[in-house]
Amino acid sequence: METRHPLRRTVVELNTLKNSIIMKTKLYLILGALAFLVVIFFVGRWTAPTATHNQAIHNHTSENTDDNTTWTCSMHPQVLQKEPGDCPICGMTLIPLQNSNGADDGPRTLSMSESSRALADIQTTATERRFPEAEIRLVGKLHYDETKVKSLTARFPARIDELFVNFSGVSVKEGQHLARVYSPELLTAQSELLSSHRFDPNSSATRAAADKLRLWDLLPDQIETIIQNGEAKDFFELKAPMSGVVIAKNVHEGDYLKTGEALFQIADLNELWLKLEAYESDLSWLRFGQTVSFTVESYPGTTFDGKINFIDPEIDRKTRTVSIRVNVENSERKLKPGMFARAIAHSRIAKAGNVFAPEFANKWISPMHPEIVKDAPGICDICGMELVPAEQLGYIQDPNEQPPLVIPTSAVLRTGKRSIVYIEKPNTERPTFEAREIEIGPRAGDVFIVISGLEEGDRVVTNGAFKIDSSLQIQAKPSMMNPEGGVPPPGHSHGDSPAPVDHSQHAPQAASNPDQDAVKKLLPKYFELQSALANDSLENSKKALMSIMELTGHSGTLSEIIHLMLGSDSLKAIRNPHFESLSNHLIATVSTNPSAFDGQIYQMHCPMANSDSGADWLQSSDDLLNPYFGAAMLKCGTTKAEF
Repeated sequence: METRHPLRRTVVELNTLKNSIIMKTKLYLILGALAFLVVIFFVGRWTAPTATHNQAIHNHTSENTDDNTTWTCSMHPQVLQKEPGDCPICGMTLIPLQNSNGADDGPRTLSMSESSRALADIQTTATERRFPEAEIRLVGKLHYDETKVKSLTARFPARIDELFVNFSGVSVKEGQHLARVYSPELLTAQSELLSSHRFDPNSSATRAAADKLRLWDLLPDQIETIIQNGEAKDFFELKAPMSGVVIAKNVHEGDYLKTGEALFQIADLNELWLKLEAYESDLSWLRFGQTVSFTVESYPGTTFDGKINFIDPEIDRKTRTVSIRVNVENSERKLKPGMFARAIAHSRIAKAGNVFAPEFANKWISPMHPEIVKDAPGICDICGMELVPAEQLGYIQDPNEQPPLVIPTSAVLRTGKRSIVYIEKPNTERPTFEAREIEIGPRAGDVFIVISGLEEGDRVVTNGAFKIDSSLQIQAKPSMMNPEGGVPPPGHSHGDSPAPVDHSQHAPQAASNPDQDAVKKLLPKYFELQSALANDSLENSKKALMSIMELTGHSGTLSEIIHLMLGSDSLKAIRNPHFESLSNHLIATVSTNPSAFDGQIYQMHCPMANSDSGADWLQSSDDLLNPYFGAAMLKCGTTKAEF
């Protein structure tokens, strides 16, 4: 048996003693902690409030927070929360949905408290009767008056021996010589005239010979000179039949001419035509004989006037515009054909699309020359046509004519063929609003003419109508966005429904569009959105929309469009009709005053967008990228305008 060394045994015993001491220390620590917890427990029980006190606290909390209150976003009613906060889609502060204390407000009626009305910023305006004034902005170019252009052609074979007018653009006066020609046929015709005149000056042969020379463009004094001199000449001078400017010279010295060949073309520049392009929506405001004022870049600050003398009966199928022609007086020769012009037509419209113009009361107008206006029936001093009464041309003469009923454009929610407004019901305990379907007429700046559905004095909601409509939708009542009523399906997106804006209006309406400074800031973000849609990127589209919303805020027409796009869950829902609506608003502002914007801006058009109805958009470059179809038809479209 092995015998342990005494020193080693002592070390082992010491280690054992040490381990025993450590274990005892840990046990004392654990027991001390448990004792401390027990003391804390009993102290808490002794100092805790009674059950009655707890119930009082709960009741106090219930008085300040209604467990039944639901919070929602006024722009995205699919958002429903039990607590206040911000909308997860657009960041707007949620508003409470308050019940109406069990009262039945009706299927299309919503009542709210005064605090809820203030929070939703509901504003109303009384309908009124007046003749709305519209400012129709048009663009175009100056042209020659086609009725004041005359061609000088060869009426007989001849040779050009000498030209007195050697280049186009020369101003000439009536009777001024243009060229010297040689013609044996002309020599023979002169001899016939002299022979018949010597035999009998009043004979039919003499008259026939003189008429022949007149038909060959010889002036009466030239024929009289031939008779007085009694000598036929083989050389003859061609003279200008009218005063004007030589706009075309088709001959040179030494040319031989055949009968019918053109020599010169002369235009009278004392009157010009201004050809303008008008949108379809502008036609209700334009009439024959209406005064149009315009400016040209050559004379800044100077305004010129003219009268509409023709409205094209056909619409251009590519540009969807109508050609308007204006007669312009130019006796001072300041204006020149080819000048670009910006025109404005001021108009006041009455019922049935008639233009209210008291200055035409009991007047008669020439149907071909609008500058001819008389106080009684008669004939036109220029063309001899019979004058027509002014009312036949679409004018209202009676100053006592009842003005039409008008409402602000911001009050109308348009979807397809339906137009909805919300009116404030009078004499109610709480603010109560009711949906009303109306029929509207043409738009005049910032107002619509009401054909039916409203009475004078009705107060229509001009700010917050969409919020009221969203609240009705949440309550499963009929609304503009949900005409049949019922609970919206989960994941409902406004992008799949018509927009509460009139995206069918393509005419520039400066009065209802964003101001230029705001659009300047918004355009770069809009271009980012256009690029994201063209690249089929839903994520980048949402980022661009959030950037736009930071600029537009949460109120106004543009803001409503942006909220609808943010609430959409697909590129298809964002593209149509909302992107078209946004684009139309910006196009209207840019086209009104393009010089206010820096750089080149291109207006593109896709004929296949919007179910083949066509749609426009803006780009910062001429490299067409279609945002309505993306990669499917990236290059589909054309450049419609350049600013």
